[in-house]
Amino acid sequence: MVNQRPALIILTENAQDVMETVRLAREEDLDVAVQSTVHGVGRPADDCLLIRTSNMTDIRVDAASQTAWVSAGAKWGHVLPTTQAHGLAPLLGSSPDVGVVGYTLGGGFGWLGRKYGLAADSVNYFEVVTADGQLLRASAKENPDLFWGLRGGGGSLGIITGMEIKLYPVSTVYGGFLVYPMEKARAVLTRFREWVDSVPEKMTSSIALMNLPPLPIVPEYLRGKSVVMVRGCYCGLVEEGEAFIQGWRDWQAPFMDAFRVMPFSEVASISNDPEGPVPGLSSGAWLGELSDGAIDTLLRHMAPENGDSPILMTEIRHAGGVISRVDPGTTAYGNRDAELLMQIVGMTPTAEAYAHLVQYSARFKEDLEPYLTGTVYMNFLEGRESLERVKDGFSPEAFERLTRLKAAYDPENRFSFGFNIPPVDRTN
Repeated sequence: MVNQRPALIILTENAQDVMETVRLAREEDLDVAVQSTVHGVGRPADDCLLIRTSNMTDIRVDAASQTAWVSAGAKWGHVLPTTQAHGLAPLLGSSPDVGVVGYTLGGGFGWLGRKYGLAADSVNYFEVVTADGQLLRASAKENPDLFWGLRGGGGSLGIITGMEIKLYPVSTVYGGFLVYPMEKARAVLTRFREWVDSVPEKMTSSIALMNLPPLPIVPEYLRGKSVVMVRGCYCGLVEEGEAFIQGWRDWQAPFMDAFRVMPFSEVASISNDPEGPVPGLSSGAWLGELSDGAIDTLLRHMAPENGDSPILMTEIRHAGGVISRVDPGTTAYGNRDAELLMQIVGMTPTAEAYAHLVQYSARFKEDLEPYLTGTVYMNFLEGRESLERVKDGFSPEAFERLTRLKAAYDPENRFSFGFNIPPVDRTN
């Protein structure tokens, strides 16, 4: 999906390698891109020095303090089993294949989000290499301005070599999904709208409209079908979680019921994201409401009469909870007051499919505009949209502050391949 032609690629093993590589880039007058998993590429790493951190996978758990040190290239799939061995859980996302650092820098909203907040809110400190090749610690007490910007502001302020994160005492949850036929989507969406107003913060949930391809990577019972899924993870007493889901079963029996008591180590089974690389494109926005008009628009694009939609999935996640109660001034992350987060995903096996999906997604969101807040969650945006809509990921005050931080820590904009935050012009 992404064609990249860097001038040089360096695989770093530790923080010292990153420091020396950044200094080399300055000497050679090269910009610097950083990738570990190649999820969520905004700007392709062309004509630059590309740092690959995928070899930096050191993870150390301190069970007594309920914290973990995670190096730059680790994926959540590396971290989860290590922490679960101590009965502790990190605030990971839906896919274990996603890199920990990139996910966290953009906010990080996962299946424990409503109870424990964003991954960005659970960082104790970062180790970060700045554009002049220096290694700093950023925390509430050391370089607090940089600490503020890194929590939600993306990777344009420096290169994270590792971070200490908080862990939580979660080892068992009640989670899974219910599957209904697409013909019942309107009724399921309407009920979901009412249901989320009644669930406690221990329940993080979503609803997904899916057009599944007839491919071997799709479970046989879903292959080639269009369905609506209700997904959820309850991190309280199992009996309480089961009671909330039982209401769905009593309302209408799904044709597939995968809710169960599960070890948190199996939380990835809720979303069932592909385990290997898949060519695709992600887009998204914050919904202001799941009104009847919004439901009409969702169904028009996900279940058109001709059955020809290039969208694989449109998922709406229920946010709020602890996320909304954090003082918005404590981190760069924006849109804490929004509660319905939409993601649009499609498969792009060819350049033509990619172009078609970009156009279709744009029309989809244009039709949804009356029901959107006008803001975005940057972790869900890729490609040109990620570069063009970065301001919509933050409050105006936070974005202006980020541009001032950029001028302080990277005035030459060498780290220009992450979130598109330009340094403020100090001459004005």
